[in-house]
Order: sequence, then structure tokens, then C-alpha cells
Amino acid sequence: MHDGPRTQYDKELVAQGVGNTLCGVLGALPMTAVIVRSSANVQAGARTPLSRILHGAWLLLFAVLLPAALGIIPLAALAGVLVHAGFKLIPVKEIVPLARAHRGEAIVLATTAIAILVTNMFEGVVLGLVLAVAKSAWDTSHVQVDQRELPDGRLIVTLTGNATFLRLPRILETLEAMPKDRPIELDVTVVRHLDHACRTTLENWALRHNDSGTEAVRVRMRPVAADADADVDAEASALTGERACGSDSGPEHKPAEARARS
Repeated sequence: MHDGPRTQYDKELVAQGVGNTLCGVLGALPMTAVIVRSSANVQAGARTPLSRILHGAWLLLFAVLLPAALGIIPLAALAGVLVHAGFKLIPVKEIVPLARAHRGEAIVLATTAIAILVTNMFEGVVLGLVLAVAKSAWDTSHVQVDQRELPDGRLIVTLTGNATFLRLPRILETLEAMPKDRPIELDVTVVRHLDHACRTTLENWALRHNDSGTEAVRVRMRPVAADADADVDAEASALTGERACGSDSGPEHKPAEARARS
């Protein structure tokens, strides 16, 4: 918004805490800092933090010296000034690109604005926070399941993204639709995060999916040696790969854990 010195948020927070404490002692309304007043100061040419102090000083002087004059100002006029100052903060030119590139964020912003107008500021902001948290949880649990076929007929299924319990139904739906009479290799080495529920479910699916006369599903998991529990999981992945390999001993048939150890 400006090129001057940045706000020192620790000092501002302490100042607001002291001010709200005094407001509580004196029985006055609590104080807060909002972007609308800061924007009005900057647009009026303010360059130093003194503008914030003077902003409050002018309000205090008018309230003490000219209370009658303030009383005849229509509330609708004061509300119009706030709406005008707030509207100038909206980047109108960026709304359409935002809606195209980040539709989810645009929906959260629009829903929050409508909720504030329909209900009140507190309920609207709380609703916006809940929607933002839900969207973040959904985005962080995004996973992509891709499959390709090798010339020898083997199917390679690759998981990318964050494999969590939130996306287990979708993952299992895709895996259960795979043919049971063809060799399958499940590659989980490129996922950014694989929680315990997903790991256990994938290993169980690999053990039971293919028919008895077909090569068992091979699971390739990234070896993790951060702690003892991770080592146990890596050993389980290696054992799953060894069952799938059978008597194959070539490097192309070794499970990921065995290749990592060699």
C-alpha cells in the first residue's frame, strides 16, 4: 500500500492490549485497528506512524469539543464514508483473473462478503475462516492416480500428491477397478505425504487384489528411516515386494526397499 517503513506488529499488539485494558477499566468500547482507517491515512498522504495517533486525536477532540455537531451527522452518511473507503480497497481488476485461476478462493471470499451483509461482521468472518480451513484441508489432501501400460502388459499405477485418509475412498475406487488378471505395480515413491491409514490400506489391497494365478501386486514405497516405526513400515513394503517378485532375482524385479539397501 505504501513504500515507507513497515509496521512493527509486536509494538502495535502491545499498544492495542494496553489501550483495551484501559478501555475496560474506564467502561469504554474496545479499540481495534482496521485496514480501512490505515488506507484512508495513506491515501490522504500520511507518511509516518504519527498519522495513526493524530487520527485518534481528531476523533477525541470532535467527541469532546463538538458532540452536538457529531450528533446531527446522519449515520447513513458515516456509513457511506466507510463503504466508500472499503470499496476502494477492492482490487476490481483482479476479481475476474482470481475467479478463473483460483475459483475456490473466490467462492470463499464471495461467501464471506455475503454472510457479513446478511448476518453481521463476526458471524461472516467466522464462516469465512471455517470455509478457508476446509478448503486448505481439501487442497492439502489432493491426490492424483495415474496409470499406464508397459509393452509387456504390466500396469503401472502412480500416486502423486498427498495420500491421506480423506482421499482413501477415491483411491480405492480407482484401484478396485483395475483388472485382477494382469500384473500390476503400484508406485507410491513420489507422493509428498503418505499417512499410516493410506499405507496400511494400500498394502492390504496389494495382498488381496490379484487372482491366485496372477503375479501379486508389487508395491514400491519410498523407504523411510526417520524412526523405528518408519523402519517397520519399510520392512513391510519390502516383504510385500518380495512376495510379488517370487523367484525373480534381476535388478528390475527387486522391490524398492531391496534396491535401496543394495
